[in-house]
Amino acid sequence: MRRFLALLGKELRAFFFAPLVYFVAAVFLALSGYYFYTDLNAFITFGFGESILEHLWQRLFKDIVRLVITVVPLVTMRVYSEEKALGTSELLYTAPVSDFQILAAKTLACLGVFAVIVGPTLLYPAMMYVIQPFDLSGLWVVYLGFFLLLAAMVSVGVFISSLTETQLIAAMFTYGAVLLLWNLSWNEAAIPADFLGVVSQLCAFDHFEPFARGVIDLKDIGYFVGITVFMGFLTMRSMEARQWRGRR
Repeated sequence: MRRFLALLGKELRAFFFAPLVYFVAAVFLALSGYYFYTDLNAFITFGFGESILEHLWQRLFKDIVRLVITVVPLVTMRVYSEEKALGTSELLYTAPVSDFQILAAKTLACLGVFAVIVGPTLLYPAMMYVIQPFDLSGLWVVYLGFFLLLAAMVSVGVFISSLTETQLIAAMFTYGAVLLLWNLSWNEAAIPADFLGVVSQLCAFDHFEPFARGVIDLKDIGYFVGITVFMGFLTMRSMEARQWRGRR
């Protein structure tokens, strides 16, 4: 456990000692604040026939997810790629820690970065609550779904980073993968009717939608957990591939 915590600390320091995280956080919070203001203003001005406090978070977090799709590749691209490019991966793999501990430390470090980046969004409902108290149960459900979605997207990015030593390639492929995962069933007219049900089950948007409405479904939880575990499995296989090439 001590070695794992030391590795986790190393990964966190690598993130927070670099200026990229702070630039990304600043842009993310500026845009998410803009979305909060415009979404709230739209509900107050036009109403849309809906309760502001019940439906504002649903609309806001769909906007925030679009930001996260852009940010995830920037955070995960360096996780393994940088190690390979700098030649420190061999030192990492010969350290007295298992491949699973390496993967867990890198993944938790990414999620820790996102906790810092996304955490300030709690100020939006806090300000609303001061003005007009409302039921918080639905909001916690939204954040639960958002965290599960974020974990799944991070696991995709970590896997792709393990495949290449070029950070730009890792970022571009990660962006394409998470964007496709989110929009998989966007153009239903282009999908054959026989496959529409299958595609819908694989689309992240369709599984996040119930959380955004304050509904918890075990099927949706299983979907995000399943992607996270499956991507972790693939990353482990990618790490083991070094043995096939005679690199232990």
